[in-house]
Amino acid sequence: MQLTRIKQLTATLIVRTGLHIGAGDTEMRIGGTDNPVVKNPLDGQPYIPGSSLKGKIRSLLEWQLGLVSITNGHPFSFQHLARSDTPEARNLLRLFGGAPGGEVENLVKEIGPTRIAFWDCALNTEWRRKADSRNVLSTEAKSENSINRIAGVAENPRFTERVIAGAEFDFRLSLKVIDGEDLLPLLLRGLKLLELDSLGGSGSRGYGKVALARLMLDGESIQADLDAVQVFPAGG
Repeated sequence: MQLTRIKQLTATLIVRTGLHIGAGDTEMRIGGTDNPVVKNPLDGQPYIPGSSLKGKIRSLLEWQLGLVSITNGHPFSFQHLARSDTPEARNLLRLFGGAPGGEVENLVKEIGPTRIAFWDCALNTEWRRKADSRNVLSTEAKSENSINRIAGVAENPRFTERVIAGAEFDFRLSLKVIDGEDLLPLLLRGLKLLELDSLGGSGSRGYGKVALARLMLDGESIQADLDAVQVFPAGG
């Protein structure tokens, strides 16, 4: 087993609808929001954690590959191969890794280390410059409430902070290549699933629609490859 290359994928991640990835802030501030987004403590600007991207894409691929019921909702790992040992399941573990130890140690050695690394996505510098020149903030406070079905009135108002629609982030990930393997097709499928679904919280309420533009692999455009990905069979 030999590391033969480390590929770099870059893109512009465009927020199509307001995006909320929570900061887990339990401190209430006067005039603040109930649910702030995660921000860089140095400049106060929102960013997209690499862990959020990795977790969402992995989850979507597990659903698409039919692996969720096998794991009872837990992340697919080496011990689950006994119930679904397919080439795609193994490639999923090659990309995202799994929990080692115990009776699966031989599988861990056979499949090898995690190939993919997602980096935190900062606001695109040029987008931020244009937003600053127009006095546009990068986040907004979205008001929400529940409706009393009998009285027909709004109750329990709350405010959720969201990255505004149209914001652009610098997307980057690294893909290790071992023994000349090709895991890019499965990765592109995961990226397409992300575009079809949502990122962050409240996706069922219209939050977190994102798109990838200008996707590059080691400086060469592969945007057409991503656009051509067919995740589901035609007519399915």
